[in-house]
Amino acid sequence: MSAEIPAERKAVLGLGNLLNRDEGLGVRALKLLDVRLGQPRDFELLDGGVLGLNLLMIIEECSHLLILDAVNAGQLAGTVIEMSKEQIPLYTGIKLSQHQVSFQEVLAMANLRGNLPAHLHLVGIQPKNVSLGLELSPTVERALPEVVSRACAVLKTWQ
Repeated sequence: MSAEIPAERKAVLGLGNLLNRDEGLGVRALKLLDVRLGQPRDFELLDGGVLGLNLLMIIEECSHLLILDAVNAGQLAGTVIEMSKEQIPLYTGIKLSQHQVSFQEVLAMANLRGNLPAHLHLVGIQPKNVSLGLELSPTVERALPEVVSRACAVLKTWQ
């Protein structure tokens, strides 16, 4: 009896809290990506909000995962940050965002269980303002199109 090879699951996961201005960057970028790409496509667009560890099952089912998020990498506000699988901190170091503890934990847990996606990539922006509010800061708003463009470039490598 031969083992069945699991199908590839490709997903773009937008993270963030829309109530904390720039913290909602990942979810907003996901919506723009949806409009730009249209249909059909061979990957899912998923709004992960601030679900943290509740995303473990999705992470572990993916062969390809692109994360869109606000990234606190100690750069100037509005800087677009791009990291490949090997560069994404799973345990310590760069904090991804306010919900980072939970999301870094989910990536670390998937890794410990041997289920981290083979193709993992992150594209985000260094936030300027994560206070309460619904609008992105002008600095982050200006950089948003570059996040979408870089996400499209990553998706092309999946084909």
